[in-house]
Amino acid sequence: MVFSTLPLFSWASCQKLAEGGGFEPPVDQKPTQPFQGCTIDHSDTPPWLKWRILYHFFGSQSNTECDKIADMPDSSHISADDGRRQGVSFRHVSKVYPGGGAPAVDDFSLEVAPGEFLVLVGPSGCGKSTTLRMVAGLELPSSGQIFIGGREVTRLPPKDRDIAMVFQNYALYPHMTVRENMSFALKLRHFDKAEIRRRVDAAAEALGLVPYLDRLPKALSGGQRQRVAVGRAIVREPAVFLFDEPLSNLDAKMRVEMRAEIVRLHHRLGTTMIYVTHDQTEAMTMGERIVVMNGGRIQQASPPMEVYDHPANPFVASFIGTPPMNLLPPGVFDLGRVTGLRPEHLRVAARTGAPGELDATVDIIETLGAETIVHVVLDGRHLPVIIRVPGTCPFAHGDKIALLADLSKAVYFTR
Repeated sequence: MVFSTLPLFSWASCQKLAEGGGFEPPVDQKPTQPFQGCTIDHSDTPPWLKWRILYHFFGSQSNTECDKIADMPDSSHISADDGRRQGVSFRHVSKVYPGGGAPAVDDFSLEVAPGEFLVLVGPSGCGKSTTLRMVAGLELPSSGQIFIGGREVTRLPPKDRDIAMVFQNYALYPHMTVRENMSFALKLRHFDKAEIRRRVDAAAEALGLVPYLDRLPKALSGGQRQRVAVGRAIVREPAVFLFDEPLSNLDAKMRVEMRAEIVRLHHRLGTTMIYVTHDQTEAMTMGERIVVMNGGRIQQASPPMEVYDHPANPFVASFIGTPPMNLLPPGVFDLGRVTGLRPEHLRVAARTGAPGELDATVDIIETLGAETIVHVVLDGRHLPVIIRVPGTCPFAHGDKIALLADLSKAVYFTR
């Protein structure tokens, strides 16, 4: 079969396929309308390939990328210990898009230990997803080198990197059942049917998908679809798992459940995982180490509590933590430096004139049940400050209070 551009099936056929219907052009029957922009010989086109052509027409780019990663060589010769504990090394990696001006990723150097759960976190446009895509081989670095397990993969195609990637939008084939979606990559690699069933059954058991193996994606909830996407990656038994904001499309309750599920998966498999998110709560609760990025550069790479207690700069201090760290300008406590104080390191106290005492006016009160977040304004300075109060608080808007800062927990920055 030869074609020069993507084929165009009828809209009715595409719509039925998108809805998970059972459309399948008979093998011995040619379409009633010719394909546009291509020349096709249907005589030897197997049904599964017709499905692939259809899906590439109306599917998202991520599914095409998923196919690139799925078409991988058999890695079954790698031992479980070696295959699941491969480190990743970045050496002065940069990425500049044509006409993009500033680098999307700028001189990124980092060692990811074998078996480590590393989280890349930062605001939109900081370069975290571009970094992940360069590991996957979906983007090529403009300069620098990437190694997986000591082997340079900088210019290797995705299929030769022994990685598995979980996308934000699930990237499931709507016409395939859960079992078919999970086994698809293994079938492409010509695994034995018994081995395919063993791997799919094991992954389905671990992810609670056994009751749904014969369902189509349209019959699943968002959380169940994301579990299928994770299961499809698990069955490949890769050297490295890559997660590109996989929980962004889920509601708050489901995100909490899936966070725990992915952490349990890492404990069970021990495989190296690199996880991208813009949600600092995900980063703090999931990562063994956090890499905070901004403007394409690493701002800090440390364990979660080190990032929280000892941020490297004002950006990290304000980005990590909910609510963020209070950054008080020079003159409030220190004449020459910015003082950083977490909301829990400020408390309401009686006025005594002690060092670290501040007069403030209550502005906004956010009652959360177990704690209350109180927004105040420092008297005479018009500086907003946030404090965290256990349980409920008796204050109201406009109340005058005194704050006492625990300066032993303060972090100082020189601007």
